[in-house]
Amino acid sequence: MSHNAYITDERIAGGDDGPLADRTVAVKDNISTEGVRTTCGSAMLDEYVPPYDATVVDRLKSAGATITGKTNMDEFGMGTTTETSAFGPTENPAAPGHVPGGSSGGSAAAVASGDADLALGTDTGGSVRCPAAFCGVVGIKPTYGLVSRYGLIAYANSLEQIGPIAPSVEEAAELLEVIAGPDEHDATTRDAAEEGADTDYAAAADGDVEGMQIGIPTELVEGADEDVVETFWDAIDDLEAQGASSHEVDLPSVEHAVEAYYVIAMSEASSNLARFDGVRYGPSPDYEGNWNEEFAGVREAGFGEEVKRRVLLGTYALSAGYHDKYYKKAQDARAWVKQDFDEALAEADVLASPTMPVPPMEMGESLSDPLTMYLADANTTPVNLANLPAISVPAGETDDGLPVGMQFVGPAFGETEIIRAGSALA
Repeated sequence: MSHNAYITDERIAGGDDGPLADRTVAVKDNISTEGVRTTCGSAMLDEYVPPYDATVVDRLKSAGATITGKTNMDEFGMGTTTETSAFGPTENPAAPGHVPGGSSGGSAAAVASGDADLALGTDTGGSVRCPAAFCGVVGIKPTYGLVSRYGLIAYANSLEQIGPIAPSVEEAAELLEVIAGPDEHDATTRDAAEEGADTDYAAAADGDVEGMQIGIPTELVEGADEDVVETFWDAIDDLEAQGASSHEVDLPSVEHAVEAYYVIAMSEASSNLARFDGVRYGPSPDYEGNWNEEFAGVREAGFGEEVKRRVLLGTYALSAGYHDKYYKKAQDARAWVKQDFDEALAEADVLASPTMPVPPMEMGESLSDPLTMYLADANTTPVNLANLPAISVPAGETDDGLPVGMQFVGPAFGETEIIRAGSALA
């Protein structure tokens, strides 16, 4: 297995029959697998072996899938390049010398290189769609609540969803059918059929966009790399040639989406990662001195620099005197983003934008500039704030041969619409 796509190379057999009986699936290393090491890409969990399967893993096995191993990722999902992993960076098989995107870069690289037929990633602010775009494959971020998060080691509970990565839209839709559905272990899950949604996802991948109305948020196109914009408009022309129509829509709130996203995500992360203290999880300290010093020492040694940065910022945003100034305002901005999306989707079947405003960066390029890395998420984070479904499909390549992704966003539980739109291109 190449490109450092896996942290743990251990196969897990599924059932003898089922819709995925002849398929292999790679699983991101923040999704619990009974008896198989699950590290979240962190030295803190280097030796952690879960005692149970995540619901999605149980559903994969019941569907007959063979799990190929646990894939590399940015530590605790915090990154856009899969370079913050304690187990080394993953290289992009579709663009050697470049990052595969993050934080589910190992999963996308496994699919793009053919090491696995399909993969599961997690998407907190674009972490399925970004690596799908950078590696030239398909990634779906489901509506919040469509897929169980039971067994997912949490980064930011109110934002993240487990989603499929595949070579084609139809294959991604088939995997989504297996993992979607309510779960008694996760109170946030909902039954899409009871919401009035069409749940025949694979059948929706028919490529029929005749009469489809595509809204294009100018805010998510302006400012993108010139080659990315050119590739995006070529893909829109292709869709219009197939019978779709497009018009511009306004999403003024997305100007503040990245700031709101990172305040909320880092705040939730600071709370979630408090359990990694050497008592509940993480390596046990020797307790030779002050307990607070021992606790701090475990976290200092176990967490990487990006995780420390986000925990500190999140703790600050939630601290006395600053909660209303930062966290509350971020939640207000989140409500504004959701309202803007709802209004735009009232006049369109789907919204379309470049998945990422830039092509894959060279390895090592963005590590010294976290702000640039955060701003690269400008087109994906708003979708997580609004809890909507989105898909990234290959739209073409830059003049340098680097993959470019197209993102389609749909209304809540409107997975069939984004799958239909995406299948017209991939």
